[in-house]
Amino acid sequence: MLMVEREVKLRFDDPEQARAAISAAGATPLRSRRLQEDVLLDTEDELLRRRRCVLRIRTEAGKSLLTFKGPVQPGAVKIRDEYETIVGDGEVLRHVLEELGLHVWFRYE
Repeated sequence: MLMVEREVKLRFDDPEQARAAISAAGATPLRSRRLQEDVLLDTEDELLRRRRCVLRIRTEAGKSLLTFKGPVQPGAVKIRDEYETIVGDGEVLRHVLEELGLHVWFRYE
């Protein structure tokens, strides 16, 4: 599925100030906090990074998503095409991609 990601980063002095600003804007959480494990993959020659693209496998609550983020489009707001799909087993997918020559270059939670 194609989505368009729009990202705006705002600076706050501390997390409480950020929470207060979000609440004051009328936002409400769609779901509770949860642990996500993300791995970013690339070729040995860093083709994706050089193109400013991202290939990510995200695992959360036993479910996995494969996401490809295209290069950032020029402009004041960070906008990029994003393709995402549910995968049956993120660990198996990671092994398949590694067999195809990709490697994990960054991991975060």
